[in-house]
Amino acid sequence: MKIGICLPYMKAGLTREDYMAWFRAVDAGPFHSICCGERVHGPTMDMRMVLAAAAMATQRVEITPTLYVLPMHSATRVAKEIASLDILSGGRVRKVSVGYGGREQDYQAVGAAYKGRYGRMDCQVEEMRMVWQGQEIVSGAGPIGPAPTTPGGPMLLAGAMGPKSIARCARWADGLYAWSANGEREELARAFAMADAAWEQAERPRKPFRMGGFWYSLADDGQQKLYDYIYEYLAIAGPEIATMMAESVHRSSADAVREGLDNAAAAGCEEVFLVPATAELAEVDRLADILASR
Repeated sequence: MKIGICLPYMKAGLTREDYMAWFRAVDAGPFHSICCGERVHGPTMDMRMVLAAAAMATQRVEITPTLYVLPMHSATRVAKEIASLDILSGGRVRKVSVGYGGREQDYQAVGAAYKGRYGRMDCQVEEMRMVWQGQEIVSGAGPIGPAPTTPGGPMLLAGAMGPKSIARCARWADGLYAWSANGEREELARAFAMADAAWEQAERPRKPFRMGGFWYSLADDGQQKLYDYIYEYLAIAGPEIATMMAESVHRSSADAVREGLDNAAAAGCEEVFLVPATAELAEVDRLADILASR
């Protein structure tokens, strides 16, 4: 199982020096990949800018957008961004996760329609692949470049959770990005089982790629910081949901993180992303120590 780490894009006050330190630490460590998520509201850094910086500042790790809330954007623009990121990274964008998103306020902020996002994403994926294949989007205007380093573009993974959305994505996705807040084996395995069934129902020739993710913290006083991070992250859903989720996550010690990794492997993850609760470099360094002993 390959192991990646998410960049700390949710924290206020992060500087260029903070990100450069993370890029160096992750690229020098035992990590396969680096990712960043997308949020509009709050102090969040823009995913595309952060990953473009990572692409130029690192040499080794894969660069994985995880994930684009695709229906908030122009599909052609996203295809162009991803191909550009791929080239800037030297061909290290091999997978991209896309999803519907659940924050209507983010859609409103960028002037995108929340309603109809499911059907819209089906069409957007088709349009992105047309761009990457060099097909015309506007008749007579010629292809839209640049061409990605992999012919036809990177793998597209669906960030979907429920059986209906997974079944819908099975028609076009190359795999599933399954999220389990606390890195639980049963939760990840259930999502992958739904994906296997959906891919089979859609008569796809290959089984879906299995990518997972969970929250953790290895900073000092990590459990409190993990709780605070998750509560703040989910506060938009209301205090009851935020509290319930924050209390359910406990990957805040070396043993707990090891167990989460073991759970992901047992569930069949081919790759797993660990999402840190803080921007402290201890999140990278202490995780590297854990991986070195596995």
